[in-house]
Amino acid sequence: MKDCIFCKIINGEIPSWKVYEDETTYAFLDVQPIARYHTLVVPKAHYENIYDIPENLYLDVMKTTKAIARLYSDKLGLDNLQLFHNAGPLTLQSVFHFHMHIIPRTEEDKHQFSLKIRPELVEQFPVMIDKLK
Repeated sequence: MKDCIFCKIINGEIPSWKVYEDETTYAFLDVQPIARYHTLVVPKAHYENIYDIPENLYLDVMKTTKAIARLYSDKLGLDNLQLFHNAGPLTLQSVFHFHMHIIPRTEEDKHQFSLKIRPELVEQFPVMIDKLK
């Protein structure tokens, strides 16, 4: 889709902090993170939400989501995480391209679920990506 920010990221028109890419999916650090390693996993093909995405692509996204969760556990010891998808404006979906959020949780979160954006984490992206290599 021409005006979709995620499509532009996938096509290389907008830079991103890529965590993973394969034939059908792309994963990158969220530039409005609410925790370290807050990651978005998207299908490369544009589908608005869970109601639109074909099952085979949904499964590809979930396989990628699981692989990234395993990577974060194995490389970084991040074993506590939240996964979610927002479908529709009432759920605060702001980019209408299907995506899964992976949000690792740590003691730093003080056991509270928060959707507060933490812009200071963006400065740490280079170091964060380097730790995944």
